[in-house]
Amino acid sequence: MSKYDVLIIGAGIAGLYAAMQLPKTKKVLVVCKDIPWECNTFYAQGGMVTALNEADIPLHVEDTMAAGAYHNNKEAVEILSRTSLETTADIIAKGMEFDKDEEGNILYTKEAAHSVARIVHAGGDATGRYMHYFMMVQNKHKLQKNTLVYDLLIENGRCYGVKATVNYEPTTIYADDVIIASGGVGSLYAYNTNSRTVSADIHGICVEKGIELSDMEFMQFHPTVFVDTPYARKLLLTEALRGEGAHIVGEKENRFLFDYDERGELASRDIVARGIFDYKRKTGENAYLDFSMFEEQWFHERFPNITHTFEALGYHFPKDRVSISPAFHYANGGIKCDTHGCIEGMEGLYVIGEAARTGVHGANRLASNSLLEGVVFAKRAVDHLLGKRHQAVKTPAFEKDYGNILHKENDKTYKQKLRQVMWNDIGIIRTTKGLHEAKNLIYDMKNQEIGRLLQLRLNTASAIVEAALARKESLGSHYIEN
Repeated sequence: MSKYDVLIIGAGIAGLYAAMQLPKTKKVLVVCKDIPWECNTFYAQGGMVTALNEADIPLHVEDTMAAGAYHNNKEAVEILSRTSLETTADIIAKGMEFDKDEEGNILYTKEAAHSVARIVHAGGDATGRYMHYFMMVQNKHKLQKNTLVYDLLIENGRCYGVKATVNYEPTTIYADDVIIASGGVGSLYAYNTNSRTVSADIHGICVEKGIELSDMEFMQFHPTVFVDTPYARKLLLTEALRGEGAHIVGEKENRFLFDYDERGELASRDIVARGIFDYKRKTGENAYLDFSMFEEQWFHERFPNITHTFEALGYHFPKDRVSISPAFHYANGGIKCDTHGCIEGMEGLYVIGEAARTGVHGANRLASNSLLEGVVFAKRAVDHLLGKRHQAVKTPAFEKDYGNILHKENDKTYKQKLRQVMWNDIGIIRTTKGLHEAKNLIYDMKNQEIGRLLQLRLNTASAIVEAALARKESLGSHYIEN
């Protein structure tokens, strides 16, 4: 029997920073579903927010609250901002190199809905990739890939570990403490910017176990995504482009977003995404991101990743404009927990990062707060875990179950159907009628011959549609049109 002190589910920024905080004396296992860099952190472009100093904390808190439509838990937001002074300094002290100017000063950029430039970045527009690599190198614990968790071992309000397939073999992994850092729900949507591994399995297990999901109606859609690609994961065009001055235009070069908000391209994500979605729907026109105002060499140095990716598709930036659409980007809601990642009424189970709902994002996440959230709440969960009195845990016997068939033959068809329904009816603009139709369709799919993993996705989809139906008024990223 394999037994660990701590099991971390997920090897993105939250999982890896938690591992960095755990001493070598602990027996720790970090698991990921596929290869470690197949995670949302790896694809994060823009950067990581950090409060610039003590004086910036109230401003950062206010920007986060305003973007979140004041639905945020203010205490969590204050913790996020204040702790950033400590965690950013820690990451830099351990050797993470953010982009600097010629004098060696860290460069800060500004993104939509921030009142000042406070976002650090690395590799121009490859911050997530650089931070992920840095944390992978820093990790002193065992990292196991190809590990797919399909159940949590829970009895009498305590978690004892997980059931998983490791290299497709059913395995039981026991642990005194389990930290969920499994990310969001991206694969539920037809158009999304997420890693292919992010499919809300753990959320679905929580629904089954009676662990509360909260704020699930607040799904964030990124406004500027290139969707003309056959792959499920669409190509994100970072918010930093608009922060630096790129325009969004219609077919006649018109900057139509000013019809929706006086801040135009720099309004918060929910407003920009809805504006683009609505404009395209009403006019039948395409929307474009225009960079032609940028000087070529500067653009290539500031956005090397985007330049290379789109060069391979035949685009020459900044000269060419590119067609864009909103796409699902981030789950503001998730598994309900406190500001230490503890789940009420559940011993030995923590949740951090995008999987968690601390209330820090409210109804709509402020740009680049996500990498920071992963870091700050990973630290707090580990502080809590290390600070509690550990008693010897007697592990109950959990029966082996090989009857849990993860995939069945029609799953793929149903999965595509689900992704289309989520996009059409539980997407950027919702109607009560559409939500009820989606609810019935999800219910019907649940009663088909389906595999365990699709069942879990449908559990999560149900939680999203129920939350959306329960909130009758539009708020933040939940927009209802009746």
